[in-house]
Amino acid sequence: MTYLDFEKPIQDLEGELVKLREVNSKSKVKLDDKVKELEDEIVSKTKELYSSLTPWQRVQVSRHPERPYTLAYIDSISNKTFIELHGDRTVADDKAMVGGFGEIDGQTVMFIGQQKGINTKMRQIRRFGMANPEGYRKALRLMKLAEKFNKPIVTFIDTPGAYPGLEAEERGQGEAIARNLLEMCQLKVPVICIIIGEGASGGALGIGIGDKVLMLENTWYSVISPESCSSILWRSWNFKEKAAEALKLTATDMKKNGLIDGVIEEPIGGAHRNPEQIFENVKSEIKKHLKDLELLSPQQRIDSRIEKFSSMGVVHDLND
Repeated sequence: MTYLDFEKPIQDLEGELVKLREVNSKSKVKLDDKVKELEDEIVSKTKELYSSLTPWQRVQVSRHPERPYTLAYIDSISNKTFIELHGDRTVADDKAMVGGFGEIDGQTVMFIGQQKGINTKMRQIRRFGMANPEGYRKALRLMKLAEKFNKPIVTFIDTPGAYPGLEAEERGQGEAIARNLLEMCQLKVPVICIIIGEGASGGALGIGIGDKVLMLENTWYSVISPESCSSILWRSWNFKEKAAEALKLTATDMKKNGLIDGVIEEPIGGAHRNPEQIFENVKSEIKKHLKDLELLSPQQRIDSRIEKFSSMGVVHDLND
């Protein structure tokens, strides 16, 4: 288990628990009561810490290396019925963006999402979930395929941003993301978008236009990361905590400001401590919202989707 800096009290208690269990297994004197007492103390301390996380600490949790990524969610939710589809039919198959058909309790769904990679080699191949233009074009191709066969779409957002390389700009990174925004607004099928980790900038927004936009409890969604914001405003990363607070990027802040539709509760200590529980929570939310969205006509969904995103923010008329 990898511990974050603010989890030191939990780390100490769990270290004690390991030693106590060893003694209990070897000793003739049973210490089951002491073990149970220490387990309860760990749960209590974890609840205490995670009930008052700062925005920067939530950013840290969203980046935890043991946190489940997109393919883990898809495989669990679809009960391993997922069939991955590849390529944008123009340039290449972007490994940072995955997608394909799968089933949720017998209902076929198009799953799309950013995949960071589960080890060092795969993170390099998948560029830490930062997609090139062909990744967004692949995503749009799969969305159109889902629309053709009248299948709902579920996207999983987890990216530090779109890939910033020269080749990405040469192939039209901005246009690819902008095209997705336009097309996703007009999709005739239900679209549910879920931020499962990092939701940074246009890289997240490129697959983030949906009838329902949901965030896991310990995730963030913003136009810029706290570190980048700090480096621009203060010419240093040392103010990232202050930047995270000012950006209002947590799920609670986003819901309060009307920028998302709901927050999905995570297990105590974050999604990485109980992946099976978060998979079940996410699956339940998807099924609930799909059931409601399927009662609406395609035009009603499109009109509602456009109205929702058009009403975000504040417009000042300089002529007034």
